[in-house]
Amino acid sequence: MDSYKRNELIAGLAMLGAGVAYLVLTMNLPRRGTVDAAFVPWVLAVALCLLGALQLWAWRKLPDKSAEPAEKPEAIDYPTVIKSLALVLLYTALMVPLGFVITTVLYLYAQFIVLTPADQKVKHLRYALIAVVSSVLIFYIFRHGFDLLLPVGLLDF
Repeated sequence: MDSYKRNELIAGLAMLGAGVAYLVLTMNLPRRGTVDAAFVPWVLAVALCLLGALQLWAWRKLPDKSAEPAEKPEAIDYPTVIKSLALVLLYTALMVPLGFVITTVLYLYAQFIVLTPADQKVKHLRYALIAVVSSVLIFYIFRHGFDLLLPVGLLDF
């Protein structure tokens, strides 16, 4: 078995093992209804188990590449990585003073621009619309669906 196929097997087993362990730990949480404090961890545990199972399914179908020449790995785009890390740091720094909605809109819009390939035109209106709708929708779901408070900042509603 070549190293790529072995790494895929190890990743699948690790995800499945972590998912099962997380699911067992989640089952020990007290339940108070359908959507409570244990709901999101349960969903994450089930998703991790499914991802592990899918990884193992994909691993099973991988051909043995030991006889084929190795492909050259793609180069890492360090400026994009650095810009993304800077945006995440700025996002966390501005969350409390500006609030979740404003900060998330600004972060998503800037991250869309950073991740747009250099050979494509930046679609400002589309990016802004997606950022605004996503931020408001996420805020509404967390505030009214999960009854969790997010920082409101400048928009005190």
